[in-house]
Amino acid sequence: MILTLAIVFASNAQTKKENTTVKQQTNLKNESTMKKKILIIVSNANAIGPNNRRTGTFLPEVAHPYAEFERANYQIDFASLTGDTPYLDALNLANDSDNLAFLTGKGWEAMQKAVKLSNVEVSQYDAVFVPGGLAPMVDMPENELLKKVIKETYERNAVVGAVCHGPVSLLNVKLSNGTYLVNGKNITSFTDEEERGYAIADVPFLLETALTKQGAKFHAAAVWSAHSIADGNLVTGQNPASAKGVAEKMIVILESSKK
Repeated sequence: MILTLAIVFASNAQTKKENTTVKQQTNLKNESTMKKKILIIVSNANAIGPNNRRTGTFLPEVAHPYAEFERANYQIDFASLTGDTPYLDALNLANDSDNLAFLTGKGWEAMQKAVKLSNVEVSQYDAVFVPGGLAPMVDMPENELLKKVIKETYERNAVVGAVCHGPVSLLNVKLSNGTYLVNGKNITSFTDEEERGYAIADVPFLLETALTKQGAKFHAAAVWSAHSIADGNLVTGQNPASAKGVAEKMIVILESSKK
């Protein structure tokens, strides 16, 4: 009798342990499923303008958002237009803590392995983010796949974010109703005034002017000051100092839609 009871108790204990393990695994699976996914789309250009000015993705414009998304415990993946190794600009700013963490941690390593955008199932992501630097002005104004990705991401109510010259990715994007995405939207980007003091001889056009011509309600703050705007699920920032604010606003939108 005693032996029988012992066997029963042991069996019950094992069943309980197995049930607990299954429950823990289920919880972990659910947590993984619920984790927000961010796709950072970067340029592959490394030179711009008649004098072949060296360029790339501006370090703080990718590193600061990456740090914010990482702190939010999001999954962060990289894609580039060609799938080739992208370039970084402003490495002289590596003494900033988030910039240094990006360079020496997982961020830059992941960015170097950026997947070709055409091989990415973008519909699986909760947000796309496009950092600036002069590089996007080279290969993003007319890229058809990028325009399609931005359009579809926006129209399925996922979050679209971009900073500095990154909002060139929004240029020439037409929605299903035939209107430009930026038409009537409150946005910002690197301003014409900032460009005149930075790279006027190198860029093919002025981004603020181009966005305004497509109907954007453009908002400019003092040059080089932190300035970011959210209009629905579209978030834009003016310059490198605005990159952190763009990510923060994107996170607010993403968390408000958390299920």
